[in-house]
Amino acid sequence: MKVLAGLRGHDHRLTRRVAAWDSPAARRLLPAVEEAAAHTKLWWAAAVAMAAGGGWRGRKAAAAGVLAMTVAELLANGVAKQLVERRRPPAEWIPHGDVAERPDSSSFPSGHTAAAVAFTASVAASWPWAGAACAVPTVLVAVERLHSGAHYPSDVVAGAVVGGAAAALVRRAPRLLIRCLR
Repeated sequence: MKVLAGLRGHDHRLTRRVAAWDSPAARRLLPAVEEAAAHTKLWWAAAVAMAAGGGWRGRKAAAAGVLAMTVAELLANGVAKQLVERRRPPAEWIPHGDVAERPDSSSFPSGHTAAAVAFTASVAASWPWAGAACAVPTVLVAVERLHSGAHYPSDVVAGAVVGGAAAALVRRAPRLLIRCLR
């Protein structure tokens, strides 16, 4: 129990520190990142751009990214959030106005981060350069979820784990299916 209490304390301190980060660049950039990532618009736009301009490799990467993102959202929002009820960080910890727009759902895990990591990891497996380009907004999405007070750091880490697992599942699914059919 002491270990969990210590981790919770670190989680809370880091949440307050990141939410209190008052950089003019962050105040301009992070709300735009949140708007782009809402309802996975950013990742759908990236998939369309890859499919339209990347030839066969771009279409393969886009399809893998969208599939992994969908699996991650189902796991994070449809399963994990239903099993783990966790309140979002208290509004008084967040010194800026972004608190009013937080969802009412469970804080654990971060669905935005799960979708971003799943998309990026799947794209990177098919088309490493495009995956590297997607990594930048993926990191910004994770930072934004903390800065806005929507999540604790452990929620974001759990979302990243869910996203990585979804990407791995999508990558291995064809081989697993073939094995099952034998």
